[in-house]
Amino acid sequence: MNLTLTLLGVSFFFTTIMFAAAAETGGAGEKAQPKSGAAPTVEVRLLDAAGKVLPKTTTPKVIKTDDEWRRQLTAEQYQIARGKGTERAFCGVFYDQKQPGIYSCVCCGLPLFTSETKFHSGTGWPSFFAPVAAENVATHVDLSFGMSRTEILCARCDAHLGHVFADGPRPTGERFCVNSASLVFKLNTSLKDATSSGQH
Repeated sequence: MNLTLTLLGVSFFFTTIMFAAAAETGGAGEKAQPKSGAAPTVEVRLLDAAGKVLPKTTTPKVIKTDDEWRRQLTAEQYQIARGKGTERAFCGVFYDQKQPGIYSCVCCGLPLFTSETKFHSGTGWPSFFAPVAAENVATHVDLSFGMSRTEILCARCDAHLGHVFADGPRPTGERFCVNSASLVFKLNTSLKDATSSGQH
C-alpha cells in the first residue's frame, strides 16, 4: 500500500506541474501570445525652424476618444476634421491667405503644407500642389455622395483634411483641396508665399 500511495503522490506532483506549464503558455498545443497594447506608430517628416523638411522619424499615432476630440476642438473643427464634413467655399479663414508659413493639422499639430506650395485655385478652399512630405498625408478612396474621390487625411491622427484632384499646376499636377478648419497656421518668414509672389 505504501508503494501505491507513493506512486500516486508522484503522479499528482507531475500532473500539477504539467497543468501549471499549460496555463503559462495558454493551454496545451498553444504558443504563448505576446503582450498587446503597444501604440501603433507611423513614419512622418517634421520641419526645422527654417521650415526645411527633416529625415523620416517614427512617431506614435495620435488616438483619442470621441469625447476627447470634442473637448479639444471647436464645433466646426470637430464636424470637419473628425466628422469628414466640408466647410462652405470662400468662407474658410485660409482660402485667400497670403502669408509665409506652415499649415499644420488642427488635431495633432503635424506639419502638412507650407505657403511655398499654396496656389490660387479659384475653388474657394485653400489649395496646395504638394504636401510637406508624402508620408504626412494619407489617402483613402471616398465613394460618398455618388462620387469617386480621393480623400486626404493626416497620417498621424487620421483627421479629415479634404480631397486631392489631378487638376493642379506644375510640377505635380495635383490640387490638394483642404478645409481651413482642419488646419492651424504658423507664420514663418524663412519661407516664401507663392500666392502673393505671383508664382501660382
